[in-house]
Amino acid sequence: MKLTVSTLTVCMLALTFLPVGKAQGSDANDIELLKAKLAEQQKQIEVLRQSVDAQQKLIERLTTPAARPAEQAASQPAAQASGFTRAGGAVASATGALPDLSPVAPSPKYPVQDPPQGAATSSPLQIQIGNVTIMPVGFMDATAVWRNEAPGSGIGSSFGSIPFSNAVPGGKLDEMRFSPQNSRLGFRVDGDWKGYRFIGYNEFDFLGTSGSNAIGVTNGAFVPRLRLFWVDVRKGPWEFLGGQSWSMLTPNRKGISPLPGDIFFSQVVDVNYMLGLPWTRQPGFRFLLHAPKDVVTWGLSFENPNQYMGGSGGGPQITLPTALAGLLGTQLDNTSTSYLSTPNPMPDIITKLAFDPVSRVHFEIAGILRDFKVYNLTTGQPTSGQTFSKTGGGGSVNGNFELVKNFRLVTNNFLSDGGGRYLFGQAPDLIIRSDGSISPIRTLSTVDGFEATVAKKTLLYAYFGGLWIGKNAALDANGTTKIGYGFLGSSNSNNHIEREYTFGINQTIWKDAKYGAINVMGQYEYLTRNPWYIALGALDHASDSTIYFNVRYTLPGGVPAMK
Repeated sequence: MKLTVSTLTVCMLALTFLPVGKAQGSDANDIELLKAKLAEQQKQIEVLRQSVDAQQKLIERLTTPAARPAEQAASQPAAQASGFTRAGGAVASATGALPDLSPVAPSPKYPVQDPPQGAATSSPLQIQIGNVTIMPVGFMDATAVWRNEAPGSGIGSSFGSIPFSNAVPGGKLDEMRFSPQNSRLGFRVDGDWKGYRFIGYNEFDFLGTSGSNAIGVTNGAFVPRLRLFWVDVRKGPWEFLGGQSWSMLTPNRKGISPLPGDIFFSQVVDVNYMLGLPWTRQPGFRFLLHAPKDVVTWGLSFENPNQYMGGSGGGPQITLPTALAGLLGTQLDNTSTSYLSTPNPMPDIITKLAFDPVSRVHFEIAGILRDFKVYNLTTGQPTSGQTFSKTGGGGSVNGNFELVKNFRLVTNNFLSDGGGRYLFGQAPDLIIRSDGSISPIRTLSTVDGFEATVAKKTLLYAYFGGLWIGKNAALDANGTTKIGYGFLGSSNSNNHIEREYTFGINQTIWKDAKYGAINVMGQYEYLTRNPWYIALGALDHASDSTIYFNVRYTLPGGVPAMK
């Protein structure tokens, strides 16, 4: 029922004339009294009219589809001026890329991470319970990949095992497939309890080992795989994280944040990211100390260790001494058995110092300390029954710099003795000598390139990734057989140098802060690898060209404002 000013006026006049009829024939005092009542009721009508007008204006404002320009401008964070938005692991145009899925609830004095950029502060998918907000995050991918060689590696590149062109059959065939496996789903929980800001984050994809061997015949029954599952708590300058997260050794785009949007794993479609990039996702505990305004952040992390001898992601394996072949899969992980069966003396200890003087500059240095230990279980040797240990470690120098608006240079560099596992398993951590003693393998890697936003809705990128693996050879107990890595006569899987050249585009087709976004992506990738030993008449390198095409729908999301 619609209430109007005219309706109210008629009702009030009807009530007014009732006493007037009774006043006929009264004296002058009664007439004056009636006039006063009429004046008072006229004032009441005016007040009601103003109230109805105000309510009508409020209804019109609440039902307007789009906020006024001034209100929209006020809701945009100052950080958006840089032209880059951190969106689900991608740095993209703040006006033309994916909705922001990754920021965490800001604190006025000590923000855990940046507030939402280019997205609404609320989402129709959010559930608010008191001071806690629960929000789904993720995207749905449809990926197509073509390779001119056939390594049989799925939609992710096995950098270290691309076939030589004369290999049979992989070097004689090409490969084409479609997959939804990179689709990603999860949720995040943001809250504030007595000054403690906390975030819970869960994320999984479908790139794990499938439960069916007929997934390419009758049904693409890809099973979920846990990626991230952690909780982060911060009060003032102190922060603590526990659970499975990106390793703190993985380069950041901002601070030492664990959120996918603040991690550098490139913009590529390839689900194995970039050759030469140090990264892993593993359980651990992390302690952080923030300087005021987060200009400087220091972190110390204790993470899951794993003594790795090669064999993962197409990576090469070492050659063990004949008498110590029993170390394979029991004391050293070669991925043939569960890594939980391999002993480790201590966690991997990682420290990082990050500098963010302005929003367009991020620079960091990091270091890692590892410890390896094996037991010589042979008999009849002088070292039988002895335990051998060795310390390994490494360091990285990383940065990303927005030289001009919407154009960013990135560089990530890692040097280690015994850190090959962190390079997507492309290098073993160590070799074992004939007496059971340990010698770490040296590695050097880099990922460099640029990212640029063009015409607000187009993200362009190009990178170079390189990996150098050091030779580390020894003689077996017989004094003649060579063991270790990269020795004369070693397998052509013992890579010396691997390279990747890649470029691509991420085009936003449609987006809405409340309903998500649709993006179309393309990537070209050229890989080469050179082994340490080249047999007479053999090819000196293997190469492969890969083309990716991907369509992505991203769920809407925006972190709630925290009071």
